[in-house]
Amino acid sequence: MEPIRTLRSRFVVLPLDDADTDQIIPARFLKTTSRTGLGAHLFADRRGPDFPLDRPEARGAHVLVAGRNFGCGSSREHAPWALADAGFRAIVALGIADIFRANAIKNGIVPIVVDAPFHARLVANPRAEVVIDLDRLTVTIGDDGPSAPFQLDPFARHCLMAGVDELGLLLSKLDAIADYERRADAPQTAEGRS
Repeated sequence: MEPIRTLRSRFVVLPLDDADTDQIIPARFLKTTSRTGLGAHLFADRRGPDFPLDRPEARGAHVLVAGRNFGCGSSREHAPWALADAGFRAIVALGIADIFRANAIKNGIVPIVVDAPFHARLVANPRAEVVIDLDRLTVTIGDDGPSAPFQLDPFARHCLMAGVDELGLLLSKLDAIADYERRADAPQTAEGRS
């Protein structure tokens, strides 16, 4: 995963509430265990020239602005895989389903819940850029436009900023773990016993 400290990007507005994981990536595309190639099937059953992701202005956008209850439904991890493969690094929504939120973080996508007034400002400015700042936990329209705070678990924030998931973090500590195991297995002297 790529570390994220600050993300500056255009965004795509997807005006859908309750976009479930079967809409995000239909079940017929779940036969793979590869994270690559799924972006081509993102919202496959909704795609067409009028769909927001298919409009020319969507190219290169790394932020998806969605409605309420984004990512509800089954816990399929293929949904954030498809979003990440399509280039999305953050979801800004009025609500994000808990399991999807956890899966998004594990796959390097920042899940951001904002209030209705700020969301309305985003929707009203579809050609703007947003700046997502994980140090300050804010999302801002443009460089000095309206800003909104968001919440992120400190451990999730650390993982996103370091570009690791839980397993990657654990693997980065292998030397310390091996050292601990060596010390725990070493015979104790009489002075070391209680």
